[in-house]
This record gives sequence, C-alpha cells and structure tokens, in this order.
Amino acid sequence: TEEETKIVFEKLSTYIGRNIKHLIDRPDEEYCFRLQKERVYYLSVALANKAQHADKKLLVHMGTCFGKFTKSMKFRLHVTALDYLAQFAKYKVWVKPSSELSFVYGNNVLKAGLGRITENTPQHQGVVVYSMSDIPLGFGVTARSTQDCRKLPATDVVVFHQADVGEYLREEETLYSGAAVTGESSSDHELIRKKSKKPKKNLGSGSKGCQEWEG
Repeated sequence: TEEETKIVFEKLSTYIGRNIKHLIDRPDEEYCFRLQKERVYYLSVALANKAQHADKKLLVHMGTCFGKFTKSMKFRLHVTALDYLAQFAKYKVWVKPSSELSFVYGNNVLKAGLGRITENTPQHQGVVVYSMSDIPLGFGVTARSTQDCRKLPATDVVVFHQADVGEYLREEETLYSGAAVTGESSSDHELIRKKSKKPKKNLGSGSKGCQEWEG
C-alpha cells in the first residue's frame, strides 16, 4: 500500500537520503519492492512477475530481503540490505580493528573504538559501519554528532547498533523467513533440543546409577 511504501522509504532515507532513486531508476534493469509475509523484498520487475505465478503460501523468498514490518507497523531493516546501503550511504563510520569483533557480536560502537566518521554527521543519523579496510560490517544510528564525538570520553557510545554481519550466523534459522529449512520455527527447534536431552530410563541392575542421553 501507499502507507507501507512511505514507511519503507522513510527508513531507507535515514541511511541513504535521496539516493533511494538509484535503487529504482537503475541503468541495467527495472527494479521494485514487494511485500510478502510482512517482509519487504527488493528485486527486478522481471523476477517479480515470475514470482506472481507461485503460490504465496509456498513462496519463501524472492530477491533481496530489505527488512520486516512489525505488528505495530514499524519497519525494521535487516542486515541483508547492507550491500545496498553501503553503496549509497551518505554518512559512514569506521571502527578500529580492536572493536570490529565487538560490533559484529551486536554491541554499540564506543568512542574508544571509533576510527573515523564522516564530517558533519548529525546526531541520530543512520550510518553504515565499516572496518578500517572499508569492509561493510553493519549499520546503526549515531548517538552524537561528529563535533560532539571529538569531546567524548572513551567509554561513551557514538553509534547505536542496529544490524551487523554476525547475524548471518547468530540468526541463521530465522533471518530470512522466520523458519528453519525443515519448516520448524526457532521455538520448535528449542523444544526439539530439550526433548533430545531427555534421559532414558535406568537400564537395569547391570547399569546401576547410569543414564544414557539421547542425541
């Protein structure tokens, strides 16, 4: 709907500003955004037309997932959109090698870990976070402006974490569709793991005091 499109574009503009036009007006092929099961996908019009012939209940994924709508109709960008955000980001932050691991584990960027920041970056601005070798690691929102960062103590937060490449491992089961390849949800998997640790009954007098664990 028009309202959903507005919400998505407002979120994207936080990170890439008017460069949103480059996502739609591409020289190679016509691209669009499509909503499927509360997730927003970015894909070519040709692929979108082909996807229309698939049963929506069975369609798991198409194109690149940019994010998901919450039940309260807020749009949350996913790390799967990082490649496109990195291409068109207006404001950037680089973290020191000593802070890369902390960020990709889901932590905020502290002043001590700040390597560089784009000049005149305002407070509460969406930024793409890079390593010092210009590898995109994720994205976040600035806690302070560029000028304020210069005066901060080492332990203060400069970028609030939003997403990072570590999520490809940490949230592998749910990142794309909210379900594992086998069809179970992450909560189902937790239940399966608990059941797999259920002890068997005592094996008898010959195995007194022993328990065999399944799985």
